[in-house]
Amino acid sequence: MPVLTEDRIAGGLGGPPRLDPPSGDGGRGEPDSSFPVSTSQVATWLLMTGIAMLFAGLTSAYIVLRGVPTWDSIHLPPLVWGNTLVLIASSLTFELARRSVKEDQLYLLRMWLGLTAILGIAFVSGQVLLWTQMTASGLLLTSTLHSSFFYVLSGVHAVHISGGLIGLAVVSVKAWSGRLSSKSFEPLRLCATYWHFMGGVWLYLILLLVFA
Repeated sequence: MPVLTEDRIAGGLGGPPRLDPPSGDGGRGEPDSSFPVSTSQVATWLLMTGIAMLFAGLTSAYIVLRGVPTWDSIHLPPLVWGNTLVLIASSLTFELARRSVKEDQLYLLRMWLGLTAILGIAFVSGQVLLWTQMTASGLLLTSTLHSSFFYVLSGVHAVHISGGLIGLAVVSVKAWSGRLSSKSFEPLRLCATYWHFMGGVWLYLILLLVFA
């Protein structure tokens, strides 16, 4: 309901009291937002949409060239499966970190974020080692169309995972400085969403490159 302003209900003003419109926040002094999605959420989803479109374009090229007579499939080193397991494990620890902050278990939050960072770095390092093994075995970027696509797709993915590690570092700083809690943890939630998305992209690439 509209509220009466005190300076208008004082006696002797000779006019009707002024009615101020409600603030929309129940008197709590908080800004009234009619847009349910934050700018950070919009930016994150736009980023993931752009990444999805990038890999969709590369997938289209892969499918088209997959049918040319000169296509020669390659056998990937077993390390690719180890790296995949590491990335899956990092998504699990990131999800445990998100659950910890919801329960205000800050010690567990910092521990799970640290483990996620270690696993993320291990994945990128494992990808570099994988490329080194392929190069040593004679599978270069230009050896076959299949090897070219593997280097390009896995390389682009590793770059985006590295970007996720930067976001994870920012979130970790917030966690250690006490700026994350059960009432305020949007940076962690958005970073976890991005991380899970990139994990899903990698599983998709494995299905495409190994089984397609």
